[in-house]
Amino acid sequence: MKLISWNVNGLRAVMNKGFMDFFRAVDADIFCLQETKMQPGQAELDLAGYEEYWNSAVKKGYSGTAVFSKNKANGVLLDLQQEEHGMEGRVLTLEYDQ
Repeated sequence: MKLISWNVNGLRAVMNKGFMDFFRAVDADIFCLQETKMQPGQAELDLAGYEEYWNSAVKKGYSGTAVFSKNKANGVLLDLQQEEHGMEGRVLTLEYDQ
């Protein structure tokens, strides 16, 4: 299994710098992003063959995480389930059988 984790510091910014070429070339089973700084739908991503999971901050343009996975997760948890750390989109947990 190949897992990639990348702090993109703004997904829309790296989209103009070859992000999709890299995404396709590495062919990861799970591709995790931090600091997306966007909401789903603010950029057009061609992620055929991947399930998309997003946890965006309530404040637009701030933090945010995303995971693109070839396999559908059995469960998804957002944030740390603690009010003082919620609503920032900093944690996205996917659960799988194996």
